[in-house]
Amino acid sequence: MRFARLLTVGLALVMTASGCTSEPSLKDAAAELQKDTQRLETDDVFKNPLMNLRIVQRPDKDLPCGGNKVKRVLRATADEERADESLDSRLDKAQRVMENTLSQVMGYRVEYDISQVDAPDGRFIYGRKEIGVTVNVYVSPEAPTWRLHAQTACLSQ
Repeated sequence: MRFARLLTVGLALVMTASGCTSEPSLKDAAAELQKDTQRLETDDVFKNPLMNLRIVQRPDKDLPCGGNKVKRVLRATADEERADESLDSRLDKAQRVMENTLSQVMGYRVEYDISQVDAPDGRFIYGRKEIGVTVNVYVSPEAPTWRLHAQTACLSQ
C-alpha cells in the first residue's frame, strides 16, 4: 500500500516536471489562432469574394475570463450562394466544405457527430487543437451559411 502511494506521488512529480500537466501558453495559443485567421482568409474556397468571408472579431485582444486568465477569440461568417438543390443537400455540402477546411487547411481535429446527419435546422461542427484552441461552427440553412467561433482556452497572461 505504501509502495503504491509512493509510486503515485513519484509519477505525479515526474509528470509535473516534464510539463505533462502544464497548460499551453497564451502566446503560443494566440499565435495559432492568428495563423488560423490567415489560413481562413487565404484558403482557396473562402478567399473567393462570392463566399462573403467576414472576420467579425480578430484574435488580437486579450479578453478576461476570470482570475488572472484571458482568452483570444476569432469570429467569422461566410456565405455560400444558394444553389437550386434540396436543403439537406445544401447543408451536407456546406458541412463537408467546413469540415475539410478545418481539418485539412487549419489543422483541427474535427469531432464527427452522426446524430446531426440530415438535421434540417442546421449542423454544428466542433474541433480542437492540442495547443488549447477550440472551434465551433454552425452551418445554417439561411444566410450566412457558416458562423465560426474559435477561441483559446482561458490561460494565464
